[in-house]
Amino acid sequence: MPEKSSSMDIDWQNSAGFAALGLLAIALVLTLVNIETVAGYEVLSAGQSAFGFLAAGNFSLGALSAGIFSVGIFSAGIFSVGIFSIGIFAVGPFAFGIYAVGFYAAQQYVASSEATSG
Repeated sequence: MPEKSSSMDIDWQNSAGFAALGLLAIALVLTLVNIETVAGYEVLSAGQSAFGFLAAGNFSLGALSAGIFSVGIFSAGIFSVGIFSIGIFAVGPFAFGIYAVGFYAAQQYVASSEATSG
């Protein structure tokens, strides 16, 4: 019989969602208490070029960023670079996209090729 562990097992694949929700909660609290900048960067930023905690624009840089060219911890866009990136061209440890480069993308490729060759 397998031994039961007394500690709670954590599924690290679900931790990205909790981290994103945590960042959104921080941004909400900062916005509600009327704090507009943190370390010189806007909490909420939008425009052609956006740099801030939550950034949305054609060229965006932030913890949570969205745009054509986006860079951040969580980034989404056509060309995205980040720890968790989603886009057509995505680069990062956990990248999701048509042309994705990263640890998770490589693991998915290896897993799918093993399933088809078996």
